[in-house]
Amino acid sequence: MPKISVIVPVYKVEPYIRRCVDSILNQSFQDFELILVDDGSPDGCGAICEEYAQGSGRIHALHQQNGGLSAARNAGIDWAFANSGSQWLAFVDSDDWIHPEYLQRLYTAVVDTHCRISACGIFHTDGKAFPPEQLLAVQEVSADDYYCSQDIHGGVTAVAWNKLYHKSLFSTLRYPVGKLHEDEFTTYLAVYEAGKVAVVPQRLYAYFQNPEGIMRSDWNPRRMHTLEAVEQQIAFAQRNHNARLLNKAVEQYIYSSYEQLEKIGDIPEHRQYQKVLRKKLRDGLALGRSCGVFPMGWKTMWAYEKAYPFKPLWWLAGRIKSAVKK
Repeated sequence: MPKISVIVPVYKVEPYIRRCVDSILNQSFQDFELILVDDGSPDGCGAICEEYAQGSGRIHALHQQNGGLSAARNAGIDWAFANSGSQWLAFVDSDDWIHPEYLQRLYTAVVDTHCRISACGIFHTDGKAFPPEQLLAVQEVSADDYYCSQDIHGGVTAVAWNKLYHKSLFSTLRYPVGKLHEDEFTTYLAVYEAGKVAVVPQRLYAYFQNPEGIMRSDWNPRRMHTLEAVEQQIAFAQRNHNARLLNKAVEQYIYSSYEQLEKIGDIPEHRQYQKVLRKKLRDGLALGRSCGVFPMGWKTMWAYEKAYPFKPLWWLAGRIKSAVKK
């Protein structure tokens, strides 16, 4: 049985999928199986998945009606639990690709450190090849140090990809179907269940931001899913008396509410969402005051103006002055 199940959700990526799959098949570590999940893609992706599966006994092509990224990842996880004796799971998005040493270094890291998660650096690219990098030592860090630090991988720690997970971490954990920012709902739970992470400093995952991808689209109400996810993180931190995660989550909540209010635009059909976001921003600022989080420096004044747009500036100044004193 293969040691690792690599799960690739596939949807409308016909120009990129071969680059992704070939990078996986060209790994120096070969003890893996590849699960391609065609999420009802309307282009030629389904046929490409079948083409790869027919050429290799370790490549499995699954086909389902379109359910979104979470549903596709979940289908791959479910298949791995039902049909494979693999011990580890890895996720690669189908418009991205990975360094030839990706699986080898992530697997060596978990074996050497006895961690149940390893994570590597990310290479943001418009299609260029990986740059040469010096081989640096693996660091074993706590869940807090990994998830809450802005110094590790530029603070991009919540993503599902760029990691190798022990399969047991997903015995009950699944991605929330229908949600945007699905990894914000999920990754922290796996990280804190694991307790520590083996950090591979090298950039071994090529993150390609698809110009047609949803994260490049205009603002829509689904962007507010990230606030729902962070609300769950806040509740988790409070239940577990984790001040560091609480501070990180509150800061993210305030910033995301503020940022979305900046991007939403003064469109009549968005005004109801402006009210919701203002309420969330007020709640975040109130929670921030209670735990001493003022995350945005000079933007704090503007955050108050976004939260209370109809209050005079003297009132805002008084509120901030009072909050700072606390």
